[in-house]
Amino acid sequence: MADIKKYRIGNPIPTDSVVVDMEIMTGKIPFLTINENDKTLSMKLEKTDRVYGLGETVRGMNKRGWTYTSNNSDDPVHTEDKRSLYASQNFILITSVYSSCSLGIYVDTPGKVTFDIGYTKLDELKISFEDLDADLYFIEGKSPLETVSAFRHMIGRSYIPPRWAFGFGQSRWGYKNESDIRRVADEYAKADIPIDMIYMDIDYMERFKDFTVDEEAFPEFPAFVSEMRENGIHLIPIIDAGVKIEEGYDVYEEGVKGDYFCKKENGEKLVAAVWPGQVHFPDFLKDSAREWFGNKYKVLMDQGIDGFWNDMNEPAIFYTEDHLAEVFEKLDDYKGKNLDIWSFFKFKDLVGSIANNDEDYRRFYHEYKGQKIRHDKVHNLYGYNMTKAAGEAFERLCPNKRILMFSRSSYIGMHRYGGVWCGDNQSWWSHLLLNIQQMPALSMCGFLYSGADIGGFGADTTEDLLLRWTAFGIFTPLFRNHSALGTREQEMYQFPSCDIFKNLVELRYALIPYLYSEFMKAVLEEKMLFKPLGFEYLDERSAEVEDQLLLGDSLMLAPVYKQNASGRMVYLPEDMKMVRFRAWNDYDEEVLTQGDHYVKAGLDEVLVFIRKGKVLPLADIERSRNANNNSNVSAAYSGLRSGDVSVTDLKYICYEAAAEDYRLYTDDGISRI
Repeated sequence: MADIKKYRIGNPIPTDSVVVDMEIMTGKIPFLTINENDKTLSMKLEKTDRVYGLGETVRGMNKRGWTYTSNNSDDPVHTEDKRSLYASQNFILITSVYSSCSLGIYVDTPGKVTFDIGYTKLDELKISFEDLDADLYFIEGKSPLETVSAFRHMIGRSYIPPRWAFGFGQSRWGYKNESDIRRVADEYAKADIPIDMIYMDIDYMERFKDFTVDEEAFPEFPAFVSEMRENGIHLIPIIDAGVKIEEGYDVYEEGVKGDYFCKKENGEKLVAAVWPGQVHFPDFLKDSAREWFGNKYKVLMDQGIDGFWNDMNEPAIFYTEDHLAEVFEKLDDYKGKNLDIWSFFKFKDLVGSIANNDEDYRRFYHEYKGQKIRHDKVHNLYGYNMTKAAGEAFERLCPNKRILMFSRSSYIGMHRYGGVWCGDNQSWWSHLLLNIQQMPALSMCGFLYSGADIGGFGADTTEDLLLRWTAFGIFTPLFRNHSALGTREQEMYQFPSCDIFKNLVELRYALIPYLYSEFMKAVLEEKMLFKPLGFEYLDERSAEVEDQLLLGDSLMLAPVYKQNASGRMVYLPEDMKMVRFRAWNDYDEEVLTQGDHYVKAGLDEVLVFIRKGKVLPLADIERSRNANNNSNVSAAYSGLRSGDVSVTDLKYICYEAAAEDYRLYTDDGISRI
């Protein structure tokens, strides 16, 4: 078993991310050198060391060579030069094929932390703090998987969604009313593409107010929700962190009366702005405020909603009234002036400082565990506690039923209450690769129900990008096509390749018995769902592969992620059976030997590699579809749903194994476990 030791430096603010009580060790902290003057911890990295983890970050699986800052940030442009994205997941794992053990380090502190992993010095890991206060956990295991399993046990069981959440979901910022959503359902029905969810972005609200529905756009919302549910489609609304300041708006008035909003140092409520204009931020770190806000989800649940996604909860700030006044005052200095390059840059920086300004995050405070704490000291806990508010409420409101929940912002610990999507990505081929590379790191940190926006959220997708991304997305637990207002519409039925998309999504539904089984085993047995090759195959060549990954016990994936590519090089750490799917019931099998192979893969094909001695179960989609045709789903929306996918009479594709060698996990898919 892995050996875990806990040390404490300074006076850390508790995060509640660890659920196992541990004795705090005294004496010299192993591995790390502490420099109290510059508030850093450092350790030497050997040339062969690889550093994994940090959850949702840029660049490859091996994090060496860059600097990553845990500071949850509303930044949709995920380029390689970025240091912070939406999440802070401070777990790293150091391993080498030449070492008999792997070392996990969890830095548990809610403020800003920077991990310089061989960036300043190639052979040094340096962890920098604004305040040298943290609980440090060191986990030594005999293998990467043993180390990760021990960490996962330490932080508690991952969130389990309802089984229907493994179906396909369609989303777009811009579905404004019942007609828009019906049209999406109609078009997917006409294309005979399976779908379980349609997501509702900010358009459904009354003037962007949380827990409201625009009555003009949705005049009979409960009836509309029921209509969609009767036809097998779950509506999933978004919830934002900011509460609109408006007299007569019950959520605002309750928040004021109950003293649930964040305040500035002088006791005034912070006035910030997001979608609805001026807002107050609920103090999710305050127990009473978290309970109050969590109970508000019941407003929509009472109308038939059984899934949500939390957004803008870093929190994103368009501006604060305080800083906006400062900017307007300084802008007067530039009126009528001839701006040279330096003054123009200052002017541009001034205007650009309005949104998500660092000083704004120092303007307000929280009541947390009996203390008044400035926001920046606990910044990374905000989105975590918003989703915790929902998760705790769901346990109270429907103790026997699972509710779908995922969030944009997160910290380790939030994984117990919901999943994550990887934020506002772009329709770039590089972001397809980034999606592939982020999945193992998210799995390490306990965020198993996760995925990225298929096809990209911002910018205009292309048909081939959407095809390739869908061919990978059919393997991620959260499988959602989502795009931004003003971008190219990217619903699958919009494209000439509609039949190919139909085959891809049907293959996803055929894979649900395997995906759900492996997901549940990863949750209940504290395993990784997605793994780098080097975590199972402890050799140098496998460790260098960063564009392939293992999924569950049986499969290796090698997605095509380059435009105009007709195939790709694939490294096999051992002999494997390659299955070339064109549809769930149209595929070829070929055994490939250990080593490097160039494999062809058309836009209509998905390559799956089955490991030696392993089994891939597949549902019979035709049988499931026929069963659905005999159900009560109306003809207008008839089509395959995840609930129709049978776990009996499965097909099995085996490689030097028998069907009975596969351990299938089943449950009712909705009861809490």
